[in-house]
Amino acid sequence: MTVVNEAGTARRATLERSPRDILVGSVLTLLGGALWGVNGTVSKILMESYQASPEWIACVRQLAAGVLFLVCAAVATPRQLAGAVRDRPSWPSFVGNAVVCVLFVQVAYLNSIDATNSGTATVLQALNLLFVLAYTCIHARRGPVMREGVGVALAFVGVALIATGGDPRSLSLPAAGLMWGMLNAASTAALAVTPLRLIDRWGSFATNGIMFVLSGLAMTPFVRPWNEVPPLDAAGWGLMAFTVLGGTFGAFWLFLVGSLKAGPMRATMLGTIEPVMATVSAVLFTGTVFTPVDLTGFALIIAMVFLVR
Repeated sequence: MTVVNEAGTARRATLERSPRDILVGSVLTLLGGALWGVNGTVSKILMESYQASPEWIACVRQLAAGVLFLVCAAVATPRQLAGAVRDRPSWPSFVGNAVVCVLFVQVAYLNSIDATNSGTATVLQALNLLFVLAYTCIHARRGPVMREGVGVALAFVGVALIATGGDPRSLSLPAAGLMWGMLNAASTAALAVTPLRLIDRWGSFATNGIMFVLSGLAMTPFVRPWNEVPPLDAAGWGLMAFTVLGGTFGAFWLFLVGSLKAGPMRATMLGTIEPVMATVSAVLFTGTVFTPVDLTGFALIIAMVFLVR
């Protein structure tokens, strides 16, 4: 897939998106969202069946995916990679995005799955649109319109239903799952917006590679992944291969390039395929059971996405 190589062209492409760019970006975002949704269920299997910790999975797949991105950058866009490495003013932005848009997204999402299930965690992630809406309103110096206000109300009702199971006197969703889910939503919203300038200038491969490697290296001293390798059999290593190649390398590249071409708000809307895929795969492969109240909450949050735009 072609990425923008010149900064001036990238800025014009970001501001003046053609119908073809919007279509291509939409398809890429849908594919990335589908992979990310299935990836949640694969991660849950690794945590439940192989006792892999969320931090171990995050650290290993960040480093592995980061190396893959850097190899692709060295082959496809070597000048951009060299320029990014030498450009000292870009490094604070690389570090900030590595922490917020990679480390926080990975760790918060995996811990949210660990505390709940892949479907619930991914639906909570869909609340990132509320944060994108807040950014859009502040940037445009406007308040939310009526449709957006209704969408926000639906989101809060949906979260309340999922958290309480329909009984306001109880909390059916673990507090840790809700906390990690909210952190994941906030960092995912940042992922749709803040790395775009870096991608405009240095390309998706170089930007992702640097961010993922920095994030993985930041976790390595604390996780020490070589010390506590979970007891993975052939199937377990196959799941790890998928979570690196498809669910991380593929999903992030597709989503970020899709955001660049289609726009952050449209990309976030299309990303609602993630909770659908996560919920379906959770039911099919992990035996997760969702109550009618859960599904109603899911539906309200997904409906919010089509109102808040």
